[in-house]
Formats: sequence, C-alpha cells, structure tokens
Amino acid sequence: MLLPESISTGRPWPFGASSDGDGVNFAVFSANATRVELCLYDEAGVTELGRFVLPGRTGDVWHGYMPGIGAGLVYGYRVSGPYEPGRGHRFNPNKLLLDPYAREVVGEYRWRNEHFGYDLGHPDANLSLSSVDNAHWALKGRITIDLPAADDLRPRIPPEQTIVYEAHVKGLTMLHPKVPDELRGTYLGVCHPAMIEHYLKLGVTTIELLPVHMGLPEYFVTARGLTNYWNYNPIAFFAVDPRYWSRTTHSAASEFREMVDKLHAAGLEVILDVVYNHTAEAGANGPTLSYRGLDHASYYRLHPNDPTHCENLTGCGNTLNVAHPRVTQMVLDSLRYWVTSFGVDGFRFDLAPVLGRRASGYDPEAAFFVAFEQCPVLSTVKRIAEPWDIGYDGYRLGQFPSAWLEWNDKFRDTARAFWLHRSQSRGEFARRITASSDIFQGTHRAPLCSVNFLTAHDGFTLEDLVSYNERHNEANGEENRDGHSHNLSTNCGKEGQTDNPAVLLERRKLKRALFATLLLARGTPMLLAGDEIGRTQGGNNNAYCQDNEISWVDWSAPDEELAEFVANLIRLRGIHGALPNSLWAKPDGGRGPSYDMVWCDSSGGIMSADEWNSPHDHAFAAQFTPTTGQRGPRLMLLLNGNTEAVEFRLPPGNWLRVFDTDHQDAFTPGGFSGTYLVPRRAVAALFAPPAVPAPVRFGN
Repeated sequence: MLLPESISTGRPWPFGASSDGDGVNFAVFSANATRVELCLYDEAGVTELGRFVLPGRTGDVWHGYMPGIGAGLVYGYRVSGPYEPGRGHRFNPNKLLLDPYAREVVGEYRWRNEHFGYDLGHPDANLSLSSVDNAHWALKGRITIDLPAADDLRPRIPPEQTIVYEAHVKGLTMLHPKVPDELRGTYLGVCHPAMIEHYLKLGVTTIELLPVHMGLPEYFVTARGLTNYWNYNPIAFFAVDPRYWSRTTHSAASEFREMVDKLHAAGLEVILDVVYNHTAEAGANGPTLSYRGLDHASYYRLHPNDPTHCENLTGCGNTLNVAHPRVTQMVLDSLRYWVTSFGVDGFRFDLAPVLGRRASGYDPEAAFFVAFEQCPVLSTVKRIAEPWDIGYDGYRLGQFPSAWLEWNDKFRDTARAFWLHRSQSRGEFARRITASSDIFQGTHRAPLCSVNFLTAHDGFTLEDLVSYNERHNEANGEENRDGHSHNLSTNCGKEGQTDNPAVLLERRKLKRALFATLLLARGTPMLLAGDEIGRTQGGNNNAYCQDNEISWVDWSAPDEELAEFVANLIRLRGIHGALPNSLWAKPDGGRGPSYDMVWCDSSGGIMSADEWNSPHDHAFAAQFTPTTGQRGPRLMLLLNGNTEAVEFRLPPGNWLRVFDTDHQDAFTPGGFSGTYLVPRRAVAALFAPPAVPAPVRFGN
C-alpha cells in the first residue's frame, strides 16, 4: 500500500486512531515528550510502511491526520524525550509503543529483553538506556471502525431485584457438554442457550465477568509454564481480549457485542470487572510497552522521595495515576466506550480506592468520582467497588459515593465464622445480615450498597470452603505459600474428597445454611459461578494462574439438588419484600420500610444486650411484620448455629413452613403453631398465611 508523502496537523481529539472514511486522525497524550513519531505497518503488523512525525501539538496532545488510509492498517508510536529515571522520565524512541486507545491489539506478547527500555546487562540496571529496537515483537494497534452505538435495550434491573453471578468467560463453559466445542470458553459460550437457560432457572439477573480488557501474563508466571488466567494485568483498556474469541465471528469486538445483545434479550445484565489501578508494565524494572514510553511520569504514581521507583499500591509494581486529568480522562473514555459501543450495564472496580487517591490519600470526592457521577452515560450504570487496595490506609469499606455498591468482606467473614466455627456473636452476625448498618447507614447509604458474598474468584469455592481446612495450592509452583491462609473454612472431619456419609451430610447442611444466609440477608447478593452445582478447585484458593480443569466449572455431574435449593431461595427473596428492602429501619419522622423487624431469642423474648454478645449461644430469630397499610405475610426466620437442635417458640397464629435447610426436600411446606424444632446448624423460614411460594424444579 502506498502512503501519502506527508501528514497534516489534524485534530487533538478524539484520542486514538479515528477513521472518517477519507483518512485517519491520530491523537495521543504526552506532557513531557519532545517528539512523537507515528509508525504504520501492513495489516499483518510485520512490515513497516512508513514513519511520520506528528506535526500538531495542542497543549499536551500530539496529533496528525493522514488522508487515503483506513481500517485494517496497524500502527504504533515512537516517542522521544528525556531519559532521566531520577525525575521519572523514561522516554526511549527505540521502543515501539502501543496506543492506550487502541481498539484492537495485534501481536502475541512474549517476554523478551528487547521490550525493556533499559540495558539489562548494564551495571546501573534500569538507569541505563537500551538502544535495542523492539518493533518486530512489539504489540501494535489496528485501525478499526467503531461498532454502531449499542441500542439502549439494557434490562435495567432494579437494585432491589439484582442478583449478581460472578464468572470467568473461559472457565464458565470450557467443560459444558451442551455448549458446542467451537464455542466453549468464548464470549458466544457465555450466551449459549444452555447457559441462558441455567441463569434464568437459577434466578440470577446480572452476569459479572472477570476482566475482558486485553491483558498480559506476568514474567514470573510464564517462567513457571503458567499464565494469568484471571486476566487482572491489563495493557489495553479499549481492546476486547481475543483469547475468548471463538473465531466464528468477524472480530472479538463484534462477538462480545453479540454476547451482550443476546444476554440483554434474555433480560440479563452484563457487568465487567475492570482493572484501572495498574498496567502490565509492572514496576520501574518492567518493560516499556505503552504508557511508560509515552509519559511515565504522568501515567504512573511515582514514589515521592525517589521518582526512580513507582508507588506500588496494587502489589503489581505500578499504580495508575488517576489523579492526573489525562489519566482520569482515559479511564472515563474507556468506560463510556464499553457502555456506548457494547451496551454493558455496569462495572466492578478492582482495588477501587486507587481511583480516589490524591497525594494526601483517599478522597471519595476525588476528581474521578465527581466526573463519573456527572457523566450522562456513566451515571446510569451500576458501579461496584472492591473497597480496598494494599497501600497505606487502603481499607475503605463504606466510604464510596452514595450510588456505589461495595464488596462487603465483613459479611463474608462473619457468615463463615458463625456457621463454620461458631466464633461470631449473634450481634455481629445480625449486623451483617441486615446490610451492615454500622458501616453504611451512618453515611446515608442504602442497604443495597452492601454487596454480600460468601465466595468470589479469589479464594475457596463454596464446596472447598466446607471440604478443606488448609489451602492446597501446590499446582501454582510456589510451594503452597501463595493465597490466604486465614480462610475460616472447615473440612467437616475429612480433608478433601470423601465418601463418608456423615462428612458429606455435614457439608450439605453447611452449604445450605450459608446459601440461606446470603440470599435472605439484606443487601445485594453475589454468587460465584459453579457454587450452586458444587464446583471444586481441589482446595486451591488462589487459582489465578490455572487455566485448566482446576479453575473451569465442571458441569459433568452438577449437584442439581443444591441448584434447585438456591433457585428457590432466590425466588423466595423476590416474593417477600422484607428481604431485599432498600430502606433502613424506620427513622424518626421519615419513610421507613414496608416491614418492621424484631429480633427474638428461641423462647420468643426480645434479645438483651448480654444475649446479643454471648459467645456460647448461636440460635436466634427475626420476625418481619408488614407495617400499617402494607399487604403480605409475616415472616419468621429461624437460625440455629449451635451443634444441637433448638426448639423455637413461635408467635401466636398458624404458620406455614417455607423451607428448612435440614430437610431432604427443603421446600416441602408444613403447618405449625406453638413451637418449631430447628436442627443443629440449620435455617428455617415460616410464613403466616396466605402466601407460600411454589418450588422450582431443576433438571429434566
């Protein structure tokens, strides 16, 4: 292809490579560069066709327009400027750089010495400048035409109806017998009719996918013959990762869009787990692939006392400097792109305090949060924070803006401790199952801001939580030193798999009690994909590097009974309005919830302060009664974490059992008055007539 001999000034916006049908405008940010060169390649990304200095500079944006070219060509940048690590500058024009706004990435990354901006053999290590060119092996961007704007057909599930289902694109369907081989582990696999049938039968509303931004595996992982399966190591925030592309569609981007459209058509939302806290360039000793070579001192937070080093608030070597206006703009542009071009319904932000960190520390009114809430596109989507990072003062549960939901690890730990170890008081447990009012209510946050979960991708599955006392991460190649050692788990008498009926029965009881706790608690529940069918990782609680049967959901022998139990709990949650209520207990003079709640001991008396804090008794009840003018049944929720059965005295009237976790058929109704015997380590729910939910059946 013949290229024009010159390039005109063009425009400083939009960022990236934008085709208008007659040519392409290029715009890239660098505040400290002295020269930016555009390098164009053939469609394979192998042969360099030409190199052009971007002639325009508007403030800190370099730009140029080239007529006569369009989609398909591949490009990268070479950026000149000072190489002064002591001042935070690491410009090196010998390194071809990926455009941060690239919509598609060309090339397969390999860890090679050519990618490092410094001379690995130099005695001053990364203070030296490498003269080796990396273009042959560099990741490059492809010029594309953006997909038409997504139709605004988002299901817009109300917060009080939201049930989140966290899943990995590949691991969800790699072993599913009803998904065709060519679609397993792909975006189209996620939306296959067999999967949609499962989501709907289960009753979840919102599919939360682990990162799908283009990411790279770390060197220390690949050196062990493994990979970053979870994909929490991004390099391109606008590119759909092609690892999950079936190759049966036009592109990874078009297939991702098709997945979202099909899930929307089924009434399901799609939330993306996003990582805007660091990049795959790692610390100052890492490679120069994009941001580092474009403007290291702007894109990354540098150590205030030694700019040679990056601040590492993420555990990954570097931290994106979201406090910088252009970095904030890049993150917001990326988020808008995924909403407008693909129609996604929201985001879960990994290590979210990084987004609000100023020089003085975390601030919930930081520029990113303010801009997000003011954006007419982003202010309409769901946003969920992982409310901690590993930096100083990084635990920020309950301190995000009012519309944000937050992963509540206190719910997770308290539920595990109460049921598996009986090491939490009834008072602490009650706070967690009522949406952690001690954390959220005082800051005028709704109960639904608490995202309650028992398990997540990071840690034990639910099956492993009741099957292992210890982690078993030997396959990770770190001599079982990685992963959390404090899991609040139990093996119920036998480590790992067993045929012992007594052990299996105990595990069944505990899984049901935990699921009942999760799905009948106030707040927004999140399930880990596969927990509902008894998925195991063989005791591996840090399977980030296991792209194999350890991590993939095994659908060959699903626990249909457990899945049906979970589906019925979700249905019960939707039927009885007291459970997902979006309001706190009635404030003085204000509008309260539709149900009043009273806590009782097993004898029916009001709990005293001593009883709340007693470390010895783990049985109590909650009664929900419709407030004046409201219709609906009363609900009694009976919880027995003790090791012996407890007889509960019921309020006057006739009561119908809705479910009992200890019964073989948990949702078999029955009539009771006077008392109800709750077996050890079990949960029961009773309605005062008339409403009794019909059970849901799984399987054929």
